Amino acid sequence: MLLKLFLTFFKIGAFTIGGAYAMIPLIRKEICEKHHWITDDDFMDGLAAAQSCPGPVAVNLSIYIGYHVRKGKGMALAVLGTILPSLISIILIAMLFTRFADAALVKKAFHALRPAVVALIAVPMVEMAKKAGINFRNAWFPLICAVLVGVFLLSPVYLISLTILVSLWQSVKVMKP
Repeated sequence: MLLKLFLTFFKIGAFTIGGAYAMIPLIRKEICEKHHWITDDDFMDGLAAAQSCPGPVAVNLSIYIGYHVRKGKGMALAVLGTILPSLISIILIAMLFTRFADAALVKKAFHALRPAVVALIAVPMVEMAKKAGINFRNAWFPLICAVLVGVFLLSPVYLISLTILVSLWQSVKVMKP
């Protein structure tokens, strides 16, 4: 089981282009659908926790899932599987990049990957929004947040703090008899 956990995260880390948010749907598919190690609800809880903690989302999510599956050893192997492919790639690229960085073919290849990365991030985000219960009636809140952060450059810290305060206020309001 530990080897399977490591190899699963190693495969995800090795074959994902576009960073942590491109990894999320692959992690969910492998962990929830293929191996059934955790439920979709547990995955969404882990994703929320991973995004709330400092550090890379994919690493935080692998910590959550690894611990959920096999406690400390599972956590260590899931993290190692997640970061090892990137570490190997970075070392190889650093060794070769100075030689080939100015090559036209290399520049074109990196430029051509941009639309694919956007699609790898956008499609799973829509799927996760559906699973989180976001629909046309309540989509206004994430859209307003995206505009405030993306267009008006408002720090997400303010939005997160406001969301926490509103949630606490609603919880207290519901608890009162």
